[in-house]
Amino acid sequence: MADLTSMRNIGPEMARKLTAVGIGSPEALAEAGAKEAFFRMKALYPGVCLVHLYALEGAVRDVEFNDLPRETKADLKGFSDFLRNGGTSR
Repeated sequence: MADLTSMRNIGPEMARKLTAVGIGSPEALAEAGAKEAFFRMKALYPGVCLVHLYALEGAVRDVEFNDLPRETKADLKGFSDFLRNGGTSR
């Protein structure tokens, strides 16, 4: 099984946080998806921000987070804003 840090955009700190929320492998991240992973991380680490969500989506898609399509970034920003404003459903 590959290490989370083998994924694009995932460094040691992000891998540690993902593991703490029950996502311990690239396969687990791909299965959960970026939004679910971010939702879990936000619950345990309230300081995670939109850039973390972009990085997670980039990791799942195997692209640099800066290269995500504009529409994808807009969708992810909406999700992040929803959580920041007290949303709890996924």
